[in-house]
Amino acid sequence: MDAVRVALLREVLAGTQWVGATRRFAGTLRSSVVPHGGGLLLVGTEEYEPWHLAAHLVDEAAWSGTPELTPTLVRHRVREGDPAHLSTGLGRIEAARRGETLLVVAPDTPAAAPGAGLLERVRDARAAGATVLALGSGHGDLRAMAHEALAVPESPELDLDMVQHLVSAAAGENSLPAARGRARLRDRLSRLADHLTSPPPARW
Repeated sequence: MDAVRVALLREVLAGTQWVGATRRFAGTLRSSVVPHGGGLLLVGTEEYEPWHLAAHLVDEAAWSGTPELTPTLVRHRVREGDPAHLSTGLGRIEAARRGETLLVVAPDTPAAAPGAGLLERVRDARAAGATVLALGSGHGDLRAMAHEALAVPESPELDLDMVQHLVSAAAGENSLPAARGRARLRDRLSRLADHLTSPPPARW
């Protein structure tokens, strides 16, 4: 989803809680990773892998000039021959320490709920000092562990994929310095034009 579609989605959602809620969550994410120079770990559940969010965060990190937003995608199943950026297993969560951020994305459906093994690792990461953020799931144990959580109930109007687009876009926007007159506006418009006209990445 490009910047124009994100803007249209925000317009549709104007007057609801979601524009503000996604920006607040994105602000928490940004403030967790930027001061520590990165250290963002992104994990889903056995049934749901947030590779799309990973790709969008990579794009936003490059576009906004904030490399700290670039995540390490942690996977439940790593196969022999997977490329390096898709070869990080659950053991990485066990090694998480203070200064790192663990973002857990889980749909609010029984079939895709976080399993006991993942929850145990998340609990250990928090105990070791990592910041835990939860997106999507209303699962009680995960929400209780998270320093910040944004629950997204499945509905015809809004789904988890849309919310991930809003969060990743807001994370990139919020990392930009405050506007300082016409020069800053021109810079932002130039970046937007480059972003909209560049070909899609082939990394994921």
